[in-house]
Formats: sequence, structure tokens, C-alpha cells
Amino acid sequence: MSEIALSLESISVTYSGSPRPVLDGFSMIVRTGEIACLLGASGCGKTTVLRAIAGFEYLSSGEIYLTRRCVAGSQVHLPPEKRNVGMVFQDYALFPHLTAAQNIAFGLRKLSREVQQERVNRLLTLVELQQHAGRYPHELSGGQQQRIALARAMAPEPDILLLDEPFSSLDRSTRERLSGEVREILRQAGQTALLVTHSEWEAEAIASRIGYVEHGQYRSHDNL
Repeated sequence: MSEIALSLESISVTYSGSPRPVLDGFSMIVRTGEIACLLGASGCGKTTVLRAIAGFEYLSSGEIYLTRRCVAGSQVHLPPEKRNVGMVFQDYALFPHLTAAQNIAFGLRKLSREVQQERVNRLLTLVELQQHAGRYPHELSGGQQQRIALARAMAPEPDILLLDEPFSSLDRSTRERLSGEVREILRQAGQTALLVTHSEWEAEAIASRIGYVEHGQYRSHDNL
């Protein structure tokens, strides 16, 4: 059985002014190389889970472990840049003044030029956009932009990749095509990933394991 890449142990998150926690004793694990998914209605706390893992939200209680290292708990809160977590957002968040290749290389500035180039070329090949390396985001389709955003998030080789409703701004036919492509890209790269979505078909198209967020807690498919 593979190693545990992510462990959330009874985490709770409460927003200021809120009468109840958004997450309340939420626990789950993601194993190395797994593509897991959290499915739930809008406002159920799915995105808060990702924000807590990435370090954008503080925990009220509980602990978060990434590759056996505690990154959040009563005595620790590592900032996002020290967690080795990648994120893909629904609005792509590409830099408009940078080419596709430059966007992918953005988080690799501490590496040598040769290593940067090798990694960018490898990822462009993986997402099948080698011929678009010199194009700017406005010259790419929505699906192409999302694949570049995926490549950029994977470039620093994160321990886990978090995907927050990554296809919600695309039309249905593009979503259906791209969801299968993303699953294959993640599998080929061996990238551990956690997707959140409100779309059941999207979850089934991408994830190898699906969990549900209900009342701020995790429910596995087996417990429904």
C-alpha cells in the first residue's frame, strides 16, 4: 500500500463572526499517487478544505500532515510557500504578460536555466502544447489555458496538487474533454492530487476515490 501524502486529522475551521464552524472535525487521507475528490454542494466547505491544506486558513483545532510533516496544528502553521503544495484555480490565474512557457517557468526561478528549460519542455509535452510555448494566454483557448495552469502548478513538483473547481468556467463539451485529459496527465506524471467539485460526473471522470463534504465533515462513499 502506498504512503500517505496528506492526512487531515479532525480539523476545524471557523470564520470570524460565524456562529458555527465551516469544517468541524473533518478527517481524511490521500495516498501518494492517488487522485482523490471531494464532492459537495456549493457552500459546504470544500474550498475551505483546500485553503486549509494550502495554508491560507488557520485551524481552530486538529492537525494537517503533508508527507508525514505537520504543517498545521495547535503549535505550528507553516506559510503556503513552505508547504510544497500546488494549486489550480477555476479562473486559471495565468500571467497575461508572460508566454505559456514563461508561465510554467514562473515558480522555477531558483533553479538553473538548464533545469528550468528541461522541466518546461517536459511539461509542455505532457500537456501536448509544445507548439504553443511562445503564445500568450489571450492567444490560447480556455482548455489550453487550463492545461498551462496545470503544467505551471506541477512544475515545482509539489507533494500534492489541489484543484478548485478547475473546469467550472468552461462550456460542457470542453469540460468533458478536458476532464479526461487532466486525469491522464496526472496519471502519467504520477502526481498526487485532490480535486473539489460540485459535479458528480466530473468527479467520476477524474478521481480514483470520491469523498463527500456534508455539514463540515468528511463522508466516504462507503458510509453513505
